[in-house]
Order: sequence, then structure tokens, then C-alpha cells
Amino acid sequence: MADDAVVGVLDAYHIDKAHIFGMSLGGMIAQVAALRHPQRILTLTLMASSIFGSDENSRNLPPMDEKILAYHANGATLNWSDQDSVAHYLVAGSRLLCGSKHTFDEKRAYKPVITEIKRANNLLSMFNHALLKGDDSYEGMLTKINVPVLVIHGTEDTVLPYEHGLALANEIPNSSLLTLEGSGHENHFDDWDRIINAISDHTSVL
Repeated sequence: MADDAVVGVLDAYHIDKAHIFGMSLGGMIAQVAALRHPQRILTLTLMASSIFGSDENSRNLPPMDEKILAYHANGATLNWSDQDSVAHYLVAGSRLLCGSKHTFDEKRAYKPVITEIKRANNLLSMFNHALLKGDDSYEGMLTKINVPVLVIHGTEDTVLPYEHGLALANEIPNSSLLTLEGSGHENHFDDWDRIINAISDHTSVL
């Protein structure tokens, strides 16, 4: 995914170097891209992400919140051919990612969910990324990332708790941390101004 979804896209558009933003699993892919293709990366922004290739137990990083796992276990009994039921299930799941600082906008959340349901060839494939595992060969490699890195993480992230963001910021040499108090795993529109301004400042250094 780092070779195709990051570097392959840059090649297709004849872009030599770029500022790379990755959220959650995308942040882990961005780390791999920076290690495999350092000459193509200007800066990294890693939002709501974690260390790729990490052994969570060795760093005492907390796991995903049990309520997320319990909720999505219900997906096994869902009728995935019933679009209304699927939409309700996905939107209700998004509520768990919001964080206490923000008000969850259910109506707003429905719009991208409906679009996703209509365009997807196999909607269940959205869960495939949860099956991906870290590669042990990348363990301890964060110190080799030599571009400026901005880590953005909410203190109430239920998927990758805040300690994952702290671990990234602590282990990547040239990194800074933007903490979003009371924010969850969702990229909430209440935080957009802070996030955009931070990324703008981060990428303007080069």
C-alpha cells in the first residue's frame, strides 16, 4: 500500500516529492513510505495513528476500547443487503469515535455513509484493514525517519488511545505533537481549523 497508494500515485502525477498526511492505518502506511522512499517525502503528518510494526505489549500501549470491539461484533448478525440497517449500524458506530468534547452530528454522518454504501462493490471489505498486522522488520525503525513529522492525536481516541500518539512523538526524532483535548478517533469538524492551521505551519517549513 505504501508503494502503490503513496509512491505510485506520486509517480502517476509526476510529483517528485510531497507532504504526506495519513490518518489511523494511513499514518502507518505513511511511516512505511517514509522508510522505503525517503527521497520522496517532504514532511509527514500522522493523525490518530500508531507505530507500524510495534509490539504493543513491549510499550504498554493500551488496546482498542472494548466497546468498539463489542459493537462491531454485532456486524456478524447484520443483514448487509438491507441498506437502511447498514447505514444505521455504521452511523451508530461512528458515534463511538466522537469524543466528549464534540456533539455527534448524526444527520451529517449519514451523508458519507450513504455515498459509501452506494459506491462500494463489496462493503464488507472495509473491515479488511483490521486484519493487517505490523511487520517485525520495521520494529525500531522510527529513528530513521529524517523528515519533519507532525503527530495529531485526540485524548479520547477509542480506537488507538492517546498513548499511541505519544509513543510516535517520543520515538520519531524530528517530531511535534498536537493534542486534541476531548477528541476521539473521528476527524471532527470542530477541530478542523486547528488541524488545518497546524498542518499549514508544519508544511511551510520546507
